[in-house]
Amino acid sequence: MMPLVLARTGEKVTIGKVGGSGEVKRFLESLGFVVGAEVTIVSEMGGNFIVKVKDSRVAVSKEMARRIMV
Repeated sequence: MMPLVLARTGEKVTIGKVGGSGEVKRFLESLGFVVGAEVTIVSEMGGNFIVKVKDSRVAVSKEMARRIMV
């Protein structure tokens, strides 16, 4: 597994683990970042990632993306 920040733009990956404190994990899960979900990096802009998850596009900071293992 590797952190989401290391995935390439356009690459479809599957979430293997979501780390962080309970509050952070719940926040990411509410956005659709759950184990087994497929996500695609759409772009990286200013240190933030635009990620396609469950037919939606979500912006996450690099700090949050480091907690998502794919």
